[in-house]
Amino acid sequence: MAHNVIAEAGKCLNCKKPMCVTGCPISTPIPHFISAFLNGRIEDAGKMLFENNPLSLVCSIVCNHANQCQGHCVKGIKGDPVEISTIERFISERYLDSLSPQPVPSNGIKVAVVGSGPAGITIAIKLAGFGYDVTIFESKTDMGGVLRFGIPEFRLPKEIVERYKELMYALGIKIKFNVTIGRTFQIEDLFRDGFRAISVGTGVTWPVPLNVKGETLAHVHYGVHFLERPGKYRLGKSMIVIGGGNVAMDVARTAMRMGVRDVKVVMRSDRCTANIEEREYAGIEGAQFIFNKAPDEICDDGVYFCDTVCDENHRVTSVSNERELMRADTVMICVSQRPSKLILTQTDKIEVDGRGLVKIDGQGETTYPGVFASGDIVRGAKTVVETVETSKRVACAIHEYLQNNYGSAQ
Repeated sequence: MAHNVIAEAGKCLNCKKPMCVTGCPISTPIPHFISAFLNGRIEDAGKMLFENNPLSLVCSIVCNHANQCQGHCVKGIKGDPVEISTIERFISERYLDSLSPQPVPSNGIKVAVVGSGPAGITIAIKLAGFGYDVTIFESKTDMGGVLRFGIPEFRLPKEIVERYKELMYALGIKIKFNVTIGRTFQIEDLFRDGFRAISVGTGVTWPVPLNVKGETLAHVHYGVHFLERPGKYRLGKSMIVIGGGNVAMDVARTAMRMGVRDVKVVMRSDRCTANIEEREYAGIEGAQFIFNKAPDEICDDGVYFCDTVCDENHRVTSVSNERELMRADTVMICVSQRPSKLILTQTDKIEVDGRGLVKIDGQGETTYPGVFASGDIVRGAKTVVETVETSKRVACAIHEYLQNNYGSAQ
């Protein structure tokens, strides 16, 4: 592997205007870390990556590289682009292996981070680096959010999430499991107990229903729930997956690994919105893709679909009145997700928009002073790297807010 990585790194042209950096949502300094790596400064290369993106290792595995860094590499115009993700993964793994993190001396100011997904991990690591006493509040039995409970093991090994948990402990970050803010405790309880700022990054973990007849039947499930604990489900021999995004691809591929022989991925429109790579993997593993079918009713034997017509922008313009039954033992709904409203129903101080997403100002602060938000709960379902990018900026905004209002605690 090392030889391949070195050979790939050697292909980098070290462009004066690197388009690969432009294509990266978090502006990873690609030519700089590759140059450092080739010059034997692998620790410096790893530090560049980690400081720019604490989840660099994760992003090197799960990012849509074809549309981002590698897709913008100039060598890809007439040939194969530099495999930036391969180089980044090698360096990032090596850096985490050699890292001996120590807590920064505390400034005495407590910060609460609600949610331990990509947003929470990023903000916690950044704030711990500033010397804050950080506590993460996680509603589940383990940390990681979508990294642990949403991305299948075959795409992101859980061992990597465990490494981040140990890293956070080493940095002095505390993690409180099985605590749901909005149910067990409220925002006001956190302020009462001395937390000076609160970061909310609970993601979009609630599925959006189809609202069709038959959706409550026992063999109908939601993809985001299934991916949390797929081993708990009895799926049968055939499955219909409704939706064409990345969650749908993960559900289809997971089901086939569990022995489902017939998996149909059915979409309302004439295109699949999942990453090309994920769709290709699902297809080569046996998933069938069916376009221009709108679910009308779910029954014990499967789903009744109607034909649709799309315009040039792939928007559905008409749905036929004729129905056709597509048989399946299990139906998985993967059309979209929305944020949990638990926190929001317990306070009227945090405003949301028409989609239920939290409103923030330019610094990431909500309409509740001292409460910040980042990640999918603000922007809807996005990629891990996009979440990290916004969360980095919110962490800096929290730091500025705390220094302006509290300085260092006495």
